[in-house]
Amino acid sequence: MIIDVVVASTSRFQRYGPAACPEDAEDLSGEVILEKIKAAGYEARYQLMPDGIEPIREAVKRSKADAVVICGGTGLTHLDLTMEAVEPLFEKTLPGFGEIFRWRSLEEVGTRAILTRAAAGIYHGKPVFCLPGSPNAARLGMELILAEIGHILKHIGE
Repeated sequence: MIIDVVVASTSRFQRYGPAACPEDAEDLSGEVILEKIKAAGYEARYQLMPDGIEPIREAVKRSKADAVVICGGTGLTHLDLTMEAVEPLFEKTLPGFGEIFRWRSLEEVGTRAILTRAAAGIYHGKPVFCLPGSPNAARLGMELILAEIGHILKHIGE
């Protein structure tokens, strides 16, 4: 299985450009995501890009992977555009992902968990997961994703 990892961060992109790996961009969240994917025995491809509706949307559309994980841009600032980019692409949503993510986050960060718009959906037969940009959020999100990715892909393929 191949998972495309898209990190949406304008500030990091401006500082490091289109880094080929998270270590080249001092991207701790990207490192966490790639480590979890590789530990599960899957292949990962990394891409750093600026926040923005079109760049994020195009990354999802171009992906030839089995799944896409987008990290960053799920907050409430005017630069947080991940959901605006991908939600219109979803043919089906997976509301349980965001619900469980927020519930589990509540244990770690308290009621600040309501600020996240972590979400998931299906686009052209592939799951797309949207995670907040912190390393702890990346860890939690990948734990949830990797626990169910095989099951999700099985159902999509039926």
